[in-house]
Amino acid sequence: MKTLNIDIETFSSVDLPRCGVYAYADSPDFEIVLFAYSIDGGPVRVIDLAQGETIPSIIQLMIIDPDITKIAFNANFERVCLAAHFGKEMPPEQWRCTAVDSSRLGLPGYLAGVAEALRLDIQKDSAGTTLINYFSKPCRPTKANGGRARNLPEHDPERWQQYVEYNRRDVEVEMAIREKIDPALEISSFEQDLWTLDQKINDRGVRLDMQLVEKAIDCNIEFEKILTEESRKITGLANPNSRNQLLDWLKEQGAETETLRKDDVERMLKDDVPPNVRTVLEHRQELSRASVSKYRAMERAVCSDGRVRGLLQFYGAGRTGRWAGRLVQVQNLTKNYIHDIENASKLIKAGAFDSIDLLFDESRNDILSQLVRTALVASEGNRLIVSDFSAIEARIIAWFAQEKWRLNVFQTHGKIYEASAAAMFNVPIESIDRGSELREKGKIAELALGYQGGPGALISMGALEGGLQESELPGLVSAWRAANKNIVDFWWSCNRAAIEAIQDKTTTQTHGVVFQCYRGILFITLPSGRKLAYVRPRIITGKFGQPAIEFDGLNAANKWGPVETYGGKLVENIVQATARDCLAVSMMRLDQAGYNIIMHVHDEVVADMPYGVGSLSEMEEIMSQPIDWAPGLPLNADGFETEFYMKD
Repeated sequence: MKTLNIDIETFSSVDLPRCGVYAYADSPDFEIVLFAYSIDGGPVRVIDLAQGETIPSIIQLMIIDPDITKIAFNANFERVCLAAHFGKEMPPEQWRCTAVDSSRLGLPGYLAGVAEALRLDIQKDSAGTTLINYFSKPCRPTKANGGRARNLPEHDPERWQQYVEYNRRDVEVEMAIREKIDPALEISSFEQDLWTLDQKINDRGVRLDMQLVEKAIDCNIEFEKILTEESRKITGLANPNSRNQLLDWLKEQGAETETLRKDDVERMLKDDVPPNVRTVLEHRQELSRASVSKYRAMERAVCSDGRVRGLLQFYGAGRTGRWAGRLVQVQNLTKNYIHDIENASKLIKAGAFDSIDLLFDESRNDILSQLVRTALVASEGNRLIVSDFSAIEARIIAWFAQEKWRLNVFQTHGKIYEASAAAMFNVPIESIDRGSELREKGKIAELALGYQGGPGALISMGALEGGLQESELPGLVSAWRAANKNIVDFWWSCNRAAIEAIQDKTTTQTHGVVFQCYRGILFITLPSGRKLAYVRPRIITGKFGQPAIEFDGLNAANKWGPVETYGGKLVENIVQATARDCLAVSMMRLDQAGYNIIMHVHDEVVADMPYGVGSLSEMEEIMSQPIDWAPGLPLNADGFETEFYMKD
């Protein structure tokens, strides 16, 4: 016996999508109700725990046997739930996740989507959602159901049998997916070890300052009441937060608008509106901001030991393999600009909300948004060590393209915005200081144009808000491209190599990257050896009448369908994927050096360490070490130590 395919159905009063599997399985009423399994791809058996059956002892032994590979779709769920059920650790190195392996091939991250994308003969049972809602979640007590809060098998035996078959079908579909994708997968031991580390990081979790979380929510509730009451006094409306009531009032004030979307409110505030209208619109703007949504997410997801877990999704970005944020979304936190962030936190925790209004220029919403990071804190007696790669994507694209002047910048002073402006406008770098207009143009160009962006990319990056005129933008694009001819060549070379590989079903390479069509997938092999996958690639006529690349994938609306790509976008995928691989190498090195990583945000690693153990300088040194598969890539990292997370 070598493998054990598993799928479980469970019950918990905790909302799984909103709270995550760790809080879900931590609930006192959590239980496994169905356990389906297959040994070595054999027939699937379902154990009905809800009706008194028990998992056979041989299967229990297999679950903890390190020589048996446990396989599941979204293995984190099965692993965490089984650990809670048996009261034993489930070491991730013994597991394989079919969801992750599907994402490696550019497929959707959910079972039904993968089965559909692969056009399998066997598909996931579409009745699952209804059955899960009926048996795996609490129900509302009514007279008709006798006031019960949960549906059990005896309440609907026929539907329960459907649930048993649904559980069985999930294992059958998962095995069909593995049979289909395994021949195309080439997973290195490093990648499997990295997934294991990811699971350990998610298991470890991050300690929360629950006093701050709870008081921040209280502060927001009080603030909402104050603004609503002020708007009620000004407008005389019973509910000034009512869209229809407020639209009618604005019309009476001569400030008519058809909608009250964010853009409409911002537009009206730019106009010369009466003071009373301005105040009401500003209040509405403040009330619409999601300043406490992350605090509420923390409150929902926190486990009984005060830690929040499962914040990062391995291979969450299927195109590049980067991690995605989950639950609290730590990859999308407001930066800190408050001059005295520690004092602001203390005032909120003390409930001194009026003092916040007196001592800080920012609104309460601004304060609360910026304090979200500080709710993530070190364990008792520890401090956080935070280390971040410096300008990692800019370094990597320069390394791939061998743009010598850029590499020289990163090997010396590192001032890429100033150096870029100097190259674009043919002026000495010494003439460009931090507040200079040319530096701002260089910065915007660097952030927007590296992946074949044009004037639209500059606008998206805030060029107009930064003081540039729209008429200047085409010239800025031309100047940047003229100063970075090797990067421009990198775009076109990747586009040509990919088209040739698809058209001729062959293998091509450029700039140290290999393009190969195999089993209906375009694979791009990175210097690390990891492959990016583009399903069912084909050549179409693009919008400019030139050959263009199209493949099946998740589009901008997160739906499976045709996706068009081009050289600059391929380069973006390659660079960001390589940045991910650099982060992966550093995380493995840090773990081996004894650093307790609790999370990572983009290109930043956060470790939770006892005082006197480890150091910032060592973390920075480890992250700056050369990587074997990237000779000549100039890496650099810097960071800080703190008791609570922040953006230094």
